Amino acid sequence: MSTPLLTVDHLLKRYGEQTVVQDLSFHIEPGECLGVIGPNGAGKTTTIRMCLGLSEPDAGTITYFGQQRMPADALAIKARLGVVAQADTLDPDFTAAENLLVFGRYFGLPDALIRERIPQLLEYAALSHKASAKPGQLSGGMKRRLSLARALINQPDLLLLDEPTTGLDPQARHLMWERLQVLLQQRKSILLTTHFMDEAERLCDRLLVLDHGRKIAEGKPRDLIAEHLEPEVVEVYGQGAVALAQEASLAALAQRVEVSGETVFFYTQDSRALLAALQAWPALRTLHRPSNLEDLFLKLTGRQIREEG
Repeated sequence: MSTPLLTVDHLLKRYGEQTVVQDLSFHIEPGECLGVIGPNGAGKTTTIRMCLGLSEPDAGTITYFGQQRMPADALAIKARLGVVAQADTLDPDFTAAENLLVFGRYFGLPDALIRERIPQLLEYAALSHKASAKPGQLSGGMKRRLSLARALINQPDLLLLDEPTTGLDPQARHLMWERLQVLLQQRKSILLTTHFMDEAERLCDRLLVLDHGRKIAEGKPRDLIAEHLEPEVVEVYGQGAVALAQEASLAALAQRVEVSGETVFFYTQDSRALLAALQAWPALRTLHRPSNLEDLFLKLTGRQIREEG
């Protein structure tokens, strides 16, 4: 058995009367990408902050590399971590290459070694042609890739990425995913928080689902889908679609029926009879697909929109 790079045991965090992380335990194995998903306010960012020593838990332990404790051994631990935060923390006064150089110095790396790594990291981030550009001259996707390259300057054993593709357009997200896939192929270990279910399914070996500060599910994406969901989904939308949720003849052909906005979701073990019955409503549009992580997320955490904070 390999030693986990990070082990979190019975973590607890309160702010006043509010408990934001409650009895949370998980671990990350070498070469693994663990995804943390959950609604706004589920405790994802608070958990990351405690893992980085930026916020101290009220109870529980955070152990890195089998023996080092956070926050007691914070300096030694951070020397082996790479971090990409939600907010842009690039220095606007330095060029892309200078951002990497200055950040490398924080780890006490010799300038010669840092300068040797800079071209490789810029190439990895697809930013070789932007080495002399300052962050203000870069697109959002370029800034995120530069932040990722900067997080790799110390050749970390573990990367902590807090919603690394939030705010990016689809093309930029896909390029970021491609860069992260390269790291996973190199057997890097990643703790990733995300709101994008397709991102979680593409990148993560295991998922941790949080809600109201508690772990409500954990496992491989496909295993969680098989455990909690019917295998097939039929979405029906268009004018008058919502009324179908009350059609007893259709509900009898599905294991579960849900309504979100103007769409009715029929969850079923075998959709053939349902699809045949829906032909009686030719004006409505249907989408037949396998169940996915978004369905899992909504079943476990609900469809109600939650505000930040």
